[in-house]
Amino acid sequence: MATAPYARVKQFLKDGLQQGVWPPGTLMPSEAELVTQFGVSRMTITRALNELRSEGLVERVQGVGTFAAHLGPVSSSLTLRDLHEEITGRGHRHHALVHLAQQEPATSALAQRLCLATGAAVFHTLIVHYENGVALQCEDRYVNPACAPDYLQQDFTQLTPTHYLLQVAPLWEAQYAIEADRPTAQEARLLGIAPTDPCLIIVRRTVNRDTPITLARLVHPGARYQIHGQFKP
Repeated sequence: MATAPYARVKQFLKDGLQQGVWPPGTLMPSEAELVTQFGVSRMTITRALNELRSEGLVERVQGVGTFAAHLGPVSSSLTLRDLHEEITGRGHRHHALVHLAQQEPATSALAQRLCLATGAAVFHTLIVHYENGVALQCEDRYVNPACAPDYLQQDFTQLTPTHYLLQVAPLWEAQYAIEADRPTAQEARLLGIAPTDPCLIIVRRTVNRDTPITLARLVHPGARYQIHGQFKP
C-alpha cells in the first residue's frame, strides 16, 4: 500500500528531528517550502505539522512558523486532541449541545488562574459532547478574551472549542490535573448519569508563552471514556 502524502512529509520531518537536523528551538522549513519540496497541497503539509505538534515534537506559532520542540531526556505526555477528531477517528458520530455561552466577570479564584484582575471579563461556555448519541464529555470552559476575542461568535455545534483555540491561540504549555470523582449535580444531569456514578475529571489550563488562554473542566462518565498517554524513556 502506498504511503499517504502527509505521512511521507511527517516521517521526513520526524527523521530530521531525531537526527538533530533542527535542534530544539530552531525554525523548521515553512509550509511553502515543504509544498515545493514534496509537490503536495498546503493542506497536506498542515496535517503533517499538526500531527507532529500533537505528539509534542514541534511548536507552531501563528504568523511566525514551526519550531523544533524542546524535549527532555524523559518524556511523559498526554496528547491534546480535538474530541471531534477523536470520536470520528473511531468511525463514530460526534455532535454537541451548547448549554451556555456568555461573558461573565471573573471570580477571584478564576482571575488568579487566568492572570486577570478580579471582575475582569471572561468568556464562559458549557458544552456536552456526544458519541453516537451518548453523552461522553461535559466541557465547562473559561477563556481569556485577549487570546480569543471572537470566541463567543463561534458555532460550537459545528466545531469544538479545542479546535478553534488551537487555530487562533496556539499553546506553548498545557497543565493537567486528573482525578476520579463524582460529578456535580449539574454535570450528572447534563451527562444523564447518577450523581453517585464515578467520573474521570480533567482540569486543563493552557498557556501561550506567559499568557493563560483557557481553563477547562472536562468530566467524562467513567464507564464511557479511557484516556491514553505516552511514556518514552
